[in-house]
Amino acid sequence: MKVLVYPHVMEIGGSQLNAIEIAAAVRNRGHEVVIVSEPGPLLETVRELGLEHLPLPLNRRRPSAGVSLVLSRIVRKRGINIVHGYEWPPGVEAFLGPRLCLGVPVVCTVMSAVVAPFLPKGIALMVGTEEIRQRAILAGYKRVTLLEPPVNTLTNSPECDAGDFRSRYGLDPAAPLVVIVSRLARELKLEGLMAACRTVGGLVQDGIPVQLAIVGDGPERAEVERCANEANGAAGRRAVVLTGQLADPGPAYASADIVLGMGGSALRGMAFSKPLVVQGERGFWRLCTPSNLGLFLSGGWYGVGEGGDGAVALRAELSPLLGDRQRRLALGDFGRQLVLGRLSLDQAGILQEQIYLAEVASKSYGVAADLARTSSGLLAYKLRRKLEKFRGVASRDDFNAIGAQR
Repeated sequence: MKVLVYPHVMEIGGSQLNAIEIAAAVRNRGHEVVIVSEPGPLLETVRELGLEHLPLPLNRRRPSAGVSLVLSRIVRKRGINIVHGYEWPPGVEAFLGPRLCLGVPVVCTVMSAVVAPFLPKGIALMVGTEEIRQRAILAGYKRVTLLEPPVNTLTNSPECDAGDFRSRYGLDPAAPLVVIVSRLARELKLEGLMAACRTVGGLVQDGIPVQLAIVGDGPERAEVERCANEANGAAGRRAVVLTGQLADPGPAYASADIVLGMGGSALRGMAFSKPLVVQGERGFWRLCTPSNLGLFLSGGWYGVGEGGDGAVALRAELSPLLGDRQRRLALGDFGRQLVLGRLSLDQAGILQEQIYLAEVASKSYGVAADLARTSSGLLAYKLRRKLEKFRGVASRDDFNAIGAQR
């Protein structure tokens, strides 16, 4: 089987890293897999995994009729059997190109909080939580599969070397280290990042030894740096450190005593046998334990609170852990076993292969209704976005914004 995989961007992030790693897992099962994408930092991962890469232009409209034509040309020239787009723009471009023009089946994975309502309902859909799967089925999608974000348990492991991470960033080797690996973006992330800075600054100010490393970069870096500086001022020392983006955040996870995060970064933290405090929005922070695991398996590694002060909620979760090393070790072991048993990359590769084979073998479906619905829905979406930008209220990624989830 020949597969074309199309991640939506190549910045370091969960959805696109999943796209590349699962592609390699499928390739390892004996299939020919090609990545098509714009340039970006994750190209190095593509090369390291030995996957073939075909380029797309960086500066382009989304979705792009030109990209749809490029995808069709690749499919025709390479004899591709199935196209897999990650997130809605690649899904729409693959539908308008290879599916519509050549009849080649399309799979779309959505790891955002909401499935874009104009995605074609006839394509196979894969989502990251059971809650999103149920909503997609109610919305009329016929073939929706749950694929929880997988973790490479070999490269994300307690055996991985922390190296000189602490000394390189001036971190105290004796004080407990809390780590966040995150894109510094407004949607989903910024509120929690700022709450974490305030929490650690307050704990240190009260005489509790702790430090925070924020690993990542993004459009809100200046705002996060401002909050970190304020926290350090309150603490009277350098308690919060921003490392910037790391090509390999493994040493940061390995150095951590506690990991904060959501989605794929949360699961990678657990793979390193670290206790996890799940980050969300509207003040949501929750330590992951055996007793509340069902909450995260159903709704995803994320949550929405009642709107209280996130720094207060996070402090309540962190404080007991900081003084209880044995509990940290027990929760770390619990997380590692969960990842090994349920969320491994090998298992994701097997499931992905099954979806591909089923789609290739299935009878073709009509596309006329999907074409009309997708075209009108996309036009309405674009007009709404232009109006929001004109009014100055547009989010950078509205399908991950809180309002989109309701």
